[in-house]
Formats: sequence, structure tokens, C-alpha cells
Amino acid sequence: MGSCRTELKLLLIVFAVLTVWPFSARAMTEPKKKIEIYGKNPAYWQYNDKPALLLGGSVDDSLFQIPDLQEHLDLLKSVGGNYIRNTMSSRNDKGFEVQPFKKLANGKYDLNQWNEEYWKRFRNMLMWTQQRDIILQIEIWATFDYYRDNWAVNPFNPKNNINYTAAQTGLPEQVNSHPVLRENNFFWSVPAERNQETVLKFQQRFVDKILSYSLKFGNVLYCMDNETSVTPQWGSYWSQYIQAKAKAARIRVHTTEMWDKWDLADAMHNATFDHPEIYSFVDISQNNHQKGQQHWDNAQRQRERIADNVRPLNNVKIYGADTGRFGNDRDGMERFWRNIFGGLASARFHRPDSGLGLGTKAQANIRSMRMLTGKMDVFTCAPHNNLLSNRKPNEAYCLANPGSEYAVYFPNGGEVTLDISTLKKPPEVRWLDIMKSRWLDAQRMERKGKLTLQCPSQGYWAVLVQ
Repeated sequence: MGSCRTELKLLLIVFAVLTVWPFSARAMTEPKKKIEIYGKNPAYWQYNDKPALLLGGSVDDSLFQIPDLQEHLDLLKSVGGNYIRNTMSSRNDKGFEVQPFKKLANGKYDLNQWNEEYWKRFRNMLMWTQQRDIILQIEIWATFDYYRDNWAVNPFNPKNNINYTAAQTGLPEQVNSHPVLRENNFFWSVPAERNQETVLKFQQRFVDKILSYSLKFGNVLYCMDNETSVTPQWGSYWSQYIQAKAKAARIRVHTTEMWDKWDLADAMHNATFDHPEIYSFVDISQNNHQKGQQHWDNAQRQRERIADNVRPLNNVKIYGADTGRFGNDRDGMERFWRNIFGGLASARFHRPDSGLGLGTKAQANIRSMRMLTGKMDVFTCAPHNNLLSNRKPNEAYCLANPGSEYAVYFPNGGEVTLDISTLKKPPEVRWLDIMKSRWLDAQRMERKGKLTLQCPSQGYWAVLVQ
């Protein structure tokens, strides 16, 4: 009897290991629908072997934890959205979030045991987004979960678990500063830094658990952190760790890092822009703190910066809402359109309080952007403000495939002249009322070298010339 019990226990341990680290034990089947860099234009993504422009907005950061996730995804899908952000966060500041680890009777967590409710929610999100062809960009380490009040209740805090102490790890039990000061050495555990093996073991275990679910789905992009200020070694370690685990499972994944600095020219961003061997795409969300013409110019400088090694430039967070600190509703909507007209791969409205979320204005803009780009081949186009004359700063922006089609976006009405000299036939002009998501009647124009475009009124307009 004792021998049988021993054998059964051994089998259970082996089963547990294979459940947590399936990719280290055997190869997985490559998902049929897969997010990849678009072969014909690597500035964009493709999904299910078709080019895909990623547009989105959502109500929360740790979206997998919200109670009405399916309804929220349905709403996004209904307005043409196909892109969400999800932090692997569990602050429980809203009352419905749960932690990834099991909480014991003594009130502490055991980092060797999982809270199955957390992982059930994560698995459901992966499944439900895939069913709706929605691309999911996850952030492995939600930076602000490891500082201030959030760190006080975090399972990784040595005072909150039974697995290690502050003395054993050097981890602080209290961190009252902002993440930019980098005073939590939780982010210094990797071999190239302090090589804190005790902490790193549990960090790896957490990432392995994420991958045990996510690698089975082809609609996932991986971002290492949210607004991090730590050294490049941290993100580099985790990017390569995830890529290695995926490669062992014969799965290809795409990774990036999100730095805190608002200025994309800051040296902090060099780690992603200058290292395509580590990061296959670049998230430039922090540029969405900039306003007006400067917002456009900064992004265009980054496109030029990677011209010799083009990769998708993603915007998983677009700031700007009347209720927020980073601009108003107008700023948020303008940033959304400038990003897409600037040849960038994605645009998603940030959560309410810092962005427009998936409120009525966000819905109108996503719907109208999809209406416009659905009538043109945006993947053969590029920014062409050089074709506009009589233009004031931030008055109009042009995305075009000269000689074939042109789209011009007006943030607040106006009049510009468009060079259509390479068109061989008389063009058709169609105006789109962005906030009403309504096309005006098409007009056939004479074929001339210059075309005057005057908005029907003030407000948000786009025009398509083909």
C-alpha cells in the first residue's frame, strides 16, 4: 500500500510539473490564427495571414478581471475594435480583483500554490478574445503593483508570503516612493543585476504559468512592463526568457518593453529602438503625452529612426480625457487619428480617467477609423504631409499611396491644398463626419494637379480621395 501511495504521489508531482511548464517538456501546436509582422509591410501586423490594423479602447487595465468581460469585448467588436491591453495586475482597488497565488489561513500567500480563480479569468480572456479575433497585448509586470500601497498587499512582498523573508532576499517590506526612483529591488533580481536567485525562481514560476496558457493562443503580444524606469537588463532578460520558452515549444512570439520617459528621444528608449534582436516591436505609448504637431513630429522621427529595420510601432495607451491629467477629450481623439495617419501599427484609447476608454466618443472614433480604412489599402500607404500646402501646424494630416489614393484628417475643420498630380484619372472625393460616423455623398472632381479640400464645417473630418 505504501509503495502505491509513493508512486501515486510521484505521478501527481510529474503531472503538476507538466501542467505548469508544458513547453519545456514538449512542443505545442502552432495556433492556426497567429499575430505576426506583416510580410509585405513590416510597419504593420498581420493576423490569420491577412494585414491587420489594430484599433481599440477598454474600460480597465487588468481587463481579464472585470466581471462583464464578454459584454465589453462584444461592444469593442461591434464598433470595429480588435485590440486590447491587459496588465497581469491584481491590486483589488475596485473590489473584484484576485491575486494569482493561494492565500493561506494565516493570511499569507504561498507562492508555490496558485489561486485558480485568477488563472481561470486569464484563460477565459484568452479564449474569448481569440473567438472574436481581438489582439491582446499583455504586460507581464504591472510596475505600479510593486510600489506604495499596492506593494503593501502584494504577494511578492516578503511580509506577505511564507516562502522568503526580507533578510533572505533583500526585498523591502515598504516602498513609499514613485517607481521612477527605482527603490524596489524586486526589479533587480536578474543575473545581470543582483542575481537574487530566491526571488528570481518565483518570478520565473509566475511567467511560466502565464505562458502555460498564453502560448496556446495566437492573438497575444507581450510587453515586459508598464512605464518602467529600471535598467535595460531587466526587460532584456524577460524578453529573451519568454522567447526561449516559446522557441522550445516551437511557437514564435513578439515582445516589447514600455519605458516611462515621455520623450522618445530619451536614451531610455534606445533599448527597444536599437535592439530588434531582443524586441521585435516597439511600444511608443508614452509619446501620447505629447500634443498637436509635436505629437506627430516625435512619432515621425521614430519612424525614420528605424527605417533600416522597420518594425511595428504600437500605441497601446492613448491618453487624453476631460476627466484626466494628460490632456482633454480633443487631445485623446487627435492622438488616435495622428497615430494611424502617421503610419503606426496600433491605436488604443487608455482607460477612463486617463483616456476615453470605450465611451461613446471612443466608439465613434474607432467606428469611423474602421469605416475609412476599410475603403482604402492603408497597408500600402505612408504619411505624406509633403503633399499638403497652405497648411497650418496641426491643421491636417495626409496618409497616401500617391497616384492611387489619399486620405486627409482634419482635427478641427480647415482648408488645405492636396497635390494629386500623379493621379491618372479624375478623383472621387468622399467626406467622413467622424463623430457621426457618416459619409457624405461622393463627388467626382476634375483631374488637376492640385485639389482644394475645404471641410464642410468645423469639427473632426476625414476625406478620402481615390
